Amino acid sequence: MTSKKKFATESQEKMALYSKAMAHPVRIFILDFLAGSIGKCCYSGDMAEELPIARSTLSEHLKELKKAGLIQGEINPPYIKYCINQKNWEEAGELFHRFYERKVFSGDTC
Repeated sequence: MTSKKKFATESQEKMALYSKAMAHPVRIFILDFLAGSIGKCCYSGDMAEELPIARSTLSEHLKELKKAGLIQGEINPPYIKYCINQKNWEEAGELFHRFYERKVFSGDTC
């Protein structure tokens, strides 16, 4: 049995993970909402009041962001409060900054 050769670097895999988690406008809204509250946490109910979606849908989006490590949650029954995972937030920012900082060839042919 042959194994496939890994082609992506660890940085590329992390960028893909963060990109997938951010690939929905509601998730971008959530990150923006929480980033505006740095140093504070917000309850999911606070976000539910701002978004015209079902709480169950909001919960699924929060789950995806948490799975990617961009946010973290703390359970205080019956509430869950969320905040930005500062370490991973900064890592994602650095990865994307380095990626877009690169110079690209702008010739006439592809």
